[in-house]
Amino acid sequence: MSMDEEQLQVVQNVYGVENWSAGYFDINSKGHLIARPAADDPRSLDLFELVNSLRDERKLHTPLLLRFPQILTNQLKKLATSYIQAIEEYGYQGRHLPVFPMKVNPRREVVEEFLKDSARFNVGLECGSKPELYAGLAQVQHPNSLLICNGFKDDSFIRLAMLGVEAGKNVVIVIEKLSELITTLNLADETGVMPMIGLRSKLYSRGSGKWASSGGDSAKFGLTTSELLDCVRLLKDRGRLSSLKLLHSHIGSQITEIKRVKMAMKEAARVYAKLRQLGTPIDTMDIGGGLGVDYDGSKTRFESSMNYTVQEFANDVVYTIKSVCDEENVPHPHLVTESGRMMTAYHAVLITSIRDEIETFADDKPEVTVDDDDPQVIVELKALCDGINRKNFTEFYHDALEHKDELHTQFNLGLISLEDRAKGEVLFWETCARALKEADGVKSPPEEFEDLRRILAAKYLCNFSLFRSVPDSWAIGQLFPIMPIHRLDEPLTDFATLVDVTCDSDGRIDKFVDLKDVREVLELHKWKPEEPYYLGIFLVGAYQEVMGSFHNLFGLPNEAHVVMDAEGRWHITKLIQGSKLGEMVAFARYDRAQLLANYKQQLEIRKQAGSLSDERLDQLALAYEAMISDTTYLSR
Repeated sequence: MSMDEEQLQVVQNVYGVENWSAGYFDINSKGHLIARPAADDPRSLDLFELVNSLRDERKLHTPLLLRFPQILTNQLKKLATSYIQAIEEYGYQGRHLPVFPMKVNPRREVVEEFLKDSARFNVGLECGSKPELYAGLAQVQHPNSLLICNGFKDDSFIRLAMLGVEAGKNVVIVIEKLSELITTLNLADETGVMPMIGLRSKLYSRGSGKWASSGGDSAKFGLTTSELLDCVRLLKDRGRLSSLKLLHSHIGSQITEIKRVKMAMKEAARVYAKLRQLGTPIDTMDIGGGLGVDYDGSKTRFESSMNYTVQEFANDVVYTIKSVCDEENVPHPHLVTESGRMMTAYHAVLITSIRDEIETFADDKPEVTVDDDDPQVIVELKALCDGINRKNFTEFYHDALEHKDELHTQFNLGLISLEDRAKGEVLFWETCARALKEADGVKSPPEEFEDLRRILAAKYLCNFSLFRSVPDSWAIGQLFPIMPIHRLDEPLTDFATLVDVTCDSDGRIDKFVDLKDVREVLELHKWKPEEPYYLGIFLVGAYQEVMGSFHNLFGLPNEAHVVMDAEGRWHITKLIQGSKLGEMVAFARYDRAQLLANYKQQLEIRKQAGSLSDERLDQLALAYEAMISDTTYLSR
């Protein structure tokens, strides 16, 4: 049976797929979510069928991270072509040199996928630590691409960067502090190896959104104007001014407002122009990151959105820098971008499954009967529950709240039994449910019923760790699109919030994307315990994997890499098993052999006391040892 247009529109309105998906995800006629390798590409794969295939044929269960390398390639193409078009439109004389900041997602598969297109777009890498740089030095890059070294640096960091110079890479050491420049120059004198030098300027301009505070006067990184001039003088004095090639600036991640971009580019271009007029040979501007991702699809200045397109961002960068340079009569610099969030966010989807329901109240209990022996508070709650209607639901709801308080007061005073309390609670929640149903039938229900909807919403236990796979949801309140990947041709009947499997009350998601607001509940289908029900958490390809923690020793999820061929068939190019118990106890610095020995020792004590037989001792030891290969998440 095909999905009708009316139901499709309902689902689109609820989940906003066409608003946040950038054309990579959509809904097919079966009511399943599909993924595409590129926007407007006629090829697609059915996510529900893919997950079932991985479960049945490959024995991979949720949580499951799906990675689509072709989306990485197309995001890079989108970024690069946007700058190419802007450069052509405005007659800009410099080139665009995209680099991928490894901090956003340092996974080898992600880095290598971008570098496959290094020749086409001159894509390079940005490294902010010694481990990133060590991995980056071994990657094959196009001769015209850059290896940008950001972050605070010590002697060994700079020596490592110099190994890249001798390997033929275009290494740029971006100076964050004057002491780094002194160390670099001393090592260059010692080794005879001189990398290109970049200076990071601390701009007065700031970004917008969650990361606005990372720019401006209080920014963690960047040289003041005086320090910039000190660096120029030092380079001149040491005879190394010819190595100064790049000016770096960054006003924050996920910039939501295009106006802030224009202001920052104007200031950065002015600094560049003045440095050129001082006789420096700088020929490149690194504008850092900041290019946002529209997580909620609203195309607004909201912190989980952005009020511009990639093309508009590129146009404003190119036009603003060109205008300042023409005014100052200096050459147009090459433009380096570090747009890692935009490049990676869309390519990864976390699939989880609902495993159980944590009930606020038991709606499947038989109807409560009240007799003359019941306490008065219960009799009155029963009357409220039975008598509620469209005209009195607000008044009766308020009365029920008062009666609930009275119920618990009497219980705490020892005036009613545990059975009475249970009966009263069932009546209270049933009254609330009926009041909400009546509120849904009026045109403008009181606002308090939206709060009631959130309270009454089901809490679905989902098989994943928020702290491992979607840490920004917990840490900074980042919104991610979440929706079922199947049954979308069926009516949405329930409201829910999601909780993970960790033993932590913060392991929950109770904020969801919406075009006009932030929803506190997620509309879902009726959960059927006997059937799998899969939810997708989208746009998790940037920062989530590398920022995730091993809270409760829940490990990495299972992972599958999927591509589509020219005929539209999908292929799994790589499968990665999720973490096992043994790996996670080892991460916590337990020795596997010692753990087994300690457990056997405890069993031996029980045996000596006559509580265990030799046969049972061996069985228990084998069972304990076998569990070392089990998944850290809920099984099947």
